[in-house]
Parts: sequence; C-alpha cells; structure tokens
Amino acid sequence: MEFHNMSIIIPAMDETYSLEQTVRTVFETCKTEDIAEFIIVLCERTSAACRQTAERLVAQYQDKTPIYIHDQTLPFAGGAVQEGFRLAVGSHVLMMSADLETDPNLVRRFIELARHDPEEVITASRWISGGGFHNYNKVKLVCNCIFEKAIALLFGVKLTDLTYGYRCFPAQLVKSIRWEEYKHPFFLETALKPIRLGVRFEEIPAQWEARTEGVSQNSFFANFRYFKTAWHVRFMPKEKITEHPSSHNS
Repeated sequence: MEFHNMSIIIPAMDETYSLEQTVRTVFETCKTEDIAEFIIVLCERTSAACRQTAERLVAQYQDKTPIYIHDQTLPFAGGAVQEGFRLAVGSHVLMMSADLETDPNLVRRFIELARHDPEEVITASRWISGGGFHNYNKVKLVCNCIFEKAIALLFGVKLTDLTYGYRCFPAQLVKSIRWEEYKHPFFLETALKPIRLGVRFEEIPAQWEARTEGVSQNSFFANFRYFKTAWHVRFMPKEKITEHPSSHNS
C-alpha cells in the first residue's frame, strides 16, 4: 500500500465562514497533488447559506482540486461520513468537521504521516502533550476523560482520544468495514473497529476550539450511547466487522 492522495470528507449543516476557512486553509498549507478531492456532504436540513457557501467553493477552486457536493441519503453525521467513504477516490480518507473544531492546519501533518506509514490510522488527540481544549464544557470534559480511559482499558490500547472525529484512514480499510452507527457514536466506531482488526494507530496532538457558528448536533446525554457502542464492538465476532474478508491481522 502507498499514499497517493487524500479524499477529505466534510459534513456541513449550518456553517458558512468556518467551512470556507477550513477549505481555504487546506489549500494554503497542502500541496494540490496531495488532495484527491473534497467531498462536502449536505443534507435536507442544511441551511441555504451553507449550501451557497459550498457552491461558491466549488466554483472558486474548480481549477485546482475538485470539490464535490453530495446530498446524503443515510441519516445523521455518521451516515454522511459513511457515504463519503463510499464515494472517496483517494488512497486515503480524512474525516473532519466544517466548524473549525478540527484544526485544518493539521491536514498537512496527516498527509506527512500517511505517506510515511500508509497502513496506519492517523488520529488526532486533544489529550496528549501539545493538544488541548478551549471553551469546552467542564462537566463534559471530566466525563470525556473518564470515558476515554475506560474504553482504552476495555480494548487494551494506549490511545487517548477515541471519540474525536478527526482521523485519517487507508481508503480500502474504511470501504471494507461494515459500519453500523449513524449518530455521533459512529466516530467512536471508526476507532474501535480498526482496533479490533489489529490496525496500527498513531496519535497527533490537536487543539480543540469551540465552534463560533452553528449549533452542535451532539447533545450531552447522547454521549452515554458511546458505552453501548463500545461494548457491542468489543465483543462482536471479528468476522462480522468487515463486509468482505480482511487482510488485517488480529
């Protein structure tokens, strides 16, 4: 397996200037040949202003890397990313958000590491040295810390940020996995199923900044669904994780 280029999947609902800044920053900091495409995934609840921003980006960068707008049919954030996985043409796939809670300046680092070890999953962590949280709810922060440690212990790994939806994968990996979650526990699922398949992970530090536009679709109490997802993935038969036979070792 080799790194050739990266497909970047960005679900968007009510973001405008932050979506534009995300795409612009990637173009300013990365080589054009390293980006296969942007897939901006919209839904029926996407605001008119957000859709207009996406369409403006398509026109603005049409002479560079392709930007595609895809209207999702599967529900929720997890469904949006799953459809992006299926559409991606790059050798690697990066999922990130449109609200700047995933720092677009890190995309260049994801590319560097994917090129160096193309079989790894590269994942951002807010908990390791160099990472951090800004304007994050304190109660939610404590709960997240406890949860991350508990799930890492359950799966026997030293990873520190299993729920953060800022992650790069080999495309063939995500296309082979049978994804089950549609809501925000999907982002946990994207870590746990590759872990069960024996895929190597590498964490990079990330600074999390609270969104300044739009409304989060992930309520506090919905986070407790993560425990159900973790338990299910931990004990499901490994052969049910993939759609097709996987070459990854346990």
